[in-house]
Amino acid sequence: MMDKQYEVKKSSPVGKTLSYIGLAFWTLVNLFPIYWMFTFSLKDNDEIFGQNVAGLPRNWLWSNYSDAMRVGHMPVYFANSIIVAAATILITLIAALMATYAITRMVWKFSASMNAFFMMGLTIPIHASIVPIYVTLSRIHMLNSYWALIVPYSAFALAMAILICSGFMGEIPKDLDEAARIDGCGVWRTFVLIICPLMRPALATIGIYTFLQCWNELMFANIFISKDALKTLPVGIQALSGQYTTNWGPIGAALVIATFPTLLVYVFFSKKIQESFIAGAVKG
Repeated sequence: MMDKQYEVKKSSPVGKTLSYIGLAFWTLVNLFPIYWMFTFSLKDNDEIFGQNVAGLPRNWLWSNYSDAMRVGHMPVYFANSIIVAAATILITLIAALMATYAITRMVWKFSASMNAFFMMGLTIPIHASIVPIYVTLSRIHMLNSYWALIVPYSAFALAMAILICSGFMGEIPKDLDEAARIDGCGVWRTFVLIICPLMRPALATIGIYTFLQCWNELMFANIFISKDALKTLPVGIQALSGQYTTNWGPIGAALVIATFPTLLVYVFFSKKIQESFIAGAVKG
């Protein structure tokens, strides 16, 4: 019986050209908000409101950035956001890895129930819990501290982190655990030396997800923190708006300062995110 011959059908030049045009247009659509925000940060109110909405600034007002840094106290708010984000990411990664390892790799009676308990966190809107969290933090005297944001952020990020870790860790053969035990590794050494290195793509995804969640969060930061010295970037940018008149150029500069770190984080870790979505099982 003769093998059936298959031919690879070449795409037409017209279709390829149209595809490139469509992709270029979609790229411009996605890049335009970044362009608009950057040019917005270098204009005065007259250009922003009608004279030159989308064009390049006629006068490049770099002083808007110095005004945002000086008047808006952006360095303090930026440092506070970094502290909160870094602590939240660290706690979330450690807790998610340990919980997922206990749920998926260790045999105990209530592992399935515990996994269902963690997944319930995905069904609770973060802002629906403001009142009980505020009352709890007030009673334990934790308001107006970094922990007033770090603890709730970590708690609400944990469910998604465990979900991502469970899907990835489930693809790691348990033969590796058994081989590690034969070589004399206990539970902790197996977890640290075998499992954690294989989870790096998933950890990058969780880190970026958690970073974006706590970096851009406004409601908790606005309610739980009242001291200026502890406010984060979203609250600080909101405070730049005056009651009667507002100079929008420095606000645009503050938005650029707050937004570009998230873009840089994604650029540097986008490869890890892609690996976490396409990674298959570890072949043993």
